[in-house]
Amino acid sequence: MIEQAEFDALVATYAKHGWVLRRVVLRDKTNATVATDPDIDIGQSVIDAAWFSRPPHPGPIAWEIRYLGLTPYALVEHIDENSPDFEQTLREVEVRLASGVTSKE
Repeated sequence: MIEQAEFDALVATYAKHGWVLRRVVLRDKTNATVATDPDIDIGQSVIDAAWFSRPPHPGPIAWEIRYLGLTPYALVEHIDENSPDFEQTLREVEVRLASGVTSKE
């Protein structure tokens, strides 16, 4: 489970490199321990992860999902936010991340 100070430091590091925290997915027991900006969407998941994005020069937007566990692990996708499959694509990437981190534990 990530501590608030660690979470805040992670968000600050990403911000320094142009990434914006867009969403957080948390397990039930973590949900009560991590506070974010009220405008950030928080969902439930089998893993703790944060979604960051940054607009590319031309084309789809880069979205990165970062695992919030002890071992740093992230996946990046370039996604068209106007696509009807946008939410489904995010869920598929989240499942891939969960599969990747659980296979390493």
